[in-house]
Amino acid sequence: MKFVDIKNDIAFRKIFGNENKKEILISFLNAVLELPKGKKIVKIEIKNPFQLPEIKDLKSSILDVKVTDERNIWYIVEMQVEESDGFDKRVQYYTAKQYSSQIEVGEDYPKLKQVIFIGILNFDFFDGDDYLTHHLITNKKTGKQELSDLEFNFIELPKFKEDEIKIESLIEKWVYFIKKAPNLDVIPENVTDEGLKRAYEDADKHNWSKEELLAYDYASMRKADESSKTKRAVEKAIGETVRKSVISLYKNGIDLNIISLSFEISIEQVKQILNLND
Repeated sequence: MKFVDIKNDIAFRKIFGNENKKEILISFLNAVLELPKGKKIVKIEIKNPFQLPEIKDLKSSILDVKVTDERNIWYIVEMQVEESDGFDKRVQYYTAKQYSSQIEVGEDYPKLKQVIFIGILNFDFFDGDDYLTHHLITNKKTGKQELSDLEFNFIELPKFKEDEIKIESLIEKWVYFIKKAPNLDVIPENVTDEGLKRAYEDADKHNWSKEELLAYDYASMRKADESSKTKRAVEKAIGETVRKSVISLYKNGIDLNIISLSFEISIEQVKQILNLND
């Protein structure tokens, strides 16, 4: 077996946006949200299912998913490979927009349904070592979640240290799949969940058409080209003295945020100098 990189735009949408294998996305959502028995998602409607795009029209990896069980919740599942300026604000804007767009002007507010955002990040964003975090709107004094219609969940792939855990829970097995699939030759023996099994099968290049593989390769080349352009732009914009200073501070254990503030450059520029996005 030879598995694709799940972080690739085409691979992400093909696996999680497969209308004929909804059990894949259902399994993933239940694992991320840690839903107890009796409240697990059993039926979904994929609002923007995977379709092989024209090469020139490749889009970013965003899935809007509507859950059609008794709770009728909206889910947004997004893969974000590189940190961009204003990422946190965009996430909140996009989620709030999905929330408000459920009704027209003059319609009743009670019709609004909960929107849950799930972001898979290929970079560190929040403080702490937890690779999976849940963010709610709570009462500052009591800690109670009294405003429950907007919820945010993030998986930070770099914080998932597969060598330090046994990988026993379903969410651990899912994150391992997303992060490590290209380096695997077989489906791990501990994968018993049917949805995750199907995901591995869909990630096997032998099950892809020539057209799908072409789109996948193009998306990979486009991403590499974008990274190369960014690196060249950073090298041009930042002097050699600053570059050496950034490297020196990093080697001495100085936090990336402090380095960024010290030289008035973005976190992304700091990472490009240090080759941390490779």
